[in-house]
Amino acid sequence: QVQLVESGGGLVQTGGSLRLSCAVSGRMITRIAMAWFRQGPGKGAREFVVAISPRDFADYEDSVKGRFTISRDNAKNTVALQMNNLSAEDTAVYYCGAGRGAAISRRYERYTGWGQGTQVTVSS
Repeated sequence: QVQLVESGGGLVQTGGSLRLSCAVSGRMITRIAMAWFRQGPGKGAREFVVAISPRDFADYEDSVKGRFTISRDNAKNTVALQMNNLSAEDTAVYYCGAGRGAAISRRYERYTGWGQGTQVTVSS
């Protein structure tokens, strides 16, 4: 059973940067898609942020394009999310998910193994 542990969140000022990490156990990430979702304060649903395929093709949600970069380290079985030029709208709990297959998707149900998430707070 795949298990994910997110880390790297924190409090940062507007315009600052953070690097999130997702450690994966129970399954090698070399053949599956990986994704990050986030849940903002007062929001019931987790929204798509970015997904990456086994061949490193990435799909970014429009609001994070040019600011966020997803990467995978197959040797360490981890996925990272570099977040630059953060704004208050990025404040959320960030979760990573392991794909049920190799195809990337923006649909939450296409991923599994959700961890506890990591809190990102951007202050103005």
